[in-house]
Amino acid sequence: MHALHLWLAAVAAAAQLAVLADLALGGRRLRLLRDVPTPAPSDPVAAVSVVVAARNEARGVEAGVRSLLALHAAAEVIVVDDRSDDETGAILNRIAAGHPRLRVIHLAELPPGWLGKNHALWRGAAESAGELLLFTDADVVMEPTALSRAAAYLAQEGLDHVTVAPRVHMPGALLQAFAVAFGLFFSVYARPWKARDPRSRRHVGIGAFNLLRAEAYRAAGTHRAIAMRPDDDMKLGKIVKKAGLRQDFLVGGELVGVEWYASVRELVEGLKKNAFAGLEYSVPAVVASTLLHLLVYTLPWIGVLAAHGAARALYGVAVAVMLLLFAGAARVQRIPVRYALLFPAACLLFVYIVWNAAAYTLRTGGIEWRGTRYPLAELRANRV
Repeated sequence: MHALHLWLAAVAAAAQLAVLADLALGGRRLRLLRDVPTPAPSDPVAAVSVVVAARNEARGVEAGVRSLLALHAAAEVIVVDDRSDDETGAILNRIAAGHPRLRVIHLAELPPGWLGKNHALWRGAAESAGELLLFTDADVVMEPTALSRAAAYLAQEGLDHVTVAPRVHMPGALLQAFAVAFGLFFSVYARPWKARDPRSRRHVGIGAFNLLRAEAYRAAGTHRAIAMRPDDDMKLGKIVKKAGLRQDFLVGGELVGVEWYASVRELVEGLKKNAFAGLEYSVPAVVASTLLHLLVYTLPWIGVLAAHGAARALYGVAVAVMLLLFAGAARVQRIPVRYALLFPAACLLFVYIVWNAAAYTLRTGGIEWRGTRYPLAELRANRV
């Protein structure tokens, strides 16, 4: 048993040290959106069509849309009301009455072979006039210069696609710890600093802020290519990369923010639609990723208390690295560093979310999203 503990502890410590080195080196190559200079009024900035899909967003749609209308580079804001049955449509119509740059498209039906959100974004893009397209969500709030900075960066760097990670706002210690943990897991998985490298297959896309050249969007296949992908943001980044186009990733910080989920229940329900999709609906992938996750992120906390000698020391190294990583990410997201003590709980919550999504999808034979049922066979068929 001691030999097994020692071997597991060595693997966990080595894995955490490798993650630390990768994130430390890669993180240095990431740029902050706030560090991109705001274009002067005389500087040429491409006109941007902002495209939003909204369904039953009455709680936050007005604040989000008004922040979009205040964006300096937004030539038009197109909000597609995707079959809402709450006050979303009425709120949008009221705002549009006083803002000629806001166009509202009301959809009553969803064609076969489409997820509702993806179809709505495609429809909005099809009716846009901008040289650039910004796909975002109805509850994202942006500082007025955020879009003009990103558009200027895209032009200066000769890019086709820029995505921006928002600052995530959630109430309560556990949800905030989860936000930090999720960001770390995303960075380890996506390695977003590699998206810029044309020799790398790494790709990235964030639903809160995907800015593309309109011609690049069409060349990549538009949302038709990912019509049945609930992980549409990352897959949009993937089809851009596969088309040989150039993309990059920026950290939004205080310039782009989103109220993600208001409770743990909302978080679990909200990720039920796409957590399994991220693993391509593969049960072996769920099992393998869970075992790896438990070994690297959960076992060290137990081992520090239960193991002895060299094994305990190695587990201690793994825990120390996790605390260091959490502290660094928490400072970026302006979340109290003391919430690092909840990191083990956040890790287990992440595992539960993946298994809950997989069990739900397999048990019911599909997912339900935005009030529509989608069969698993159709979801699996749209491989990207």
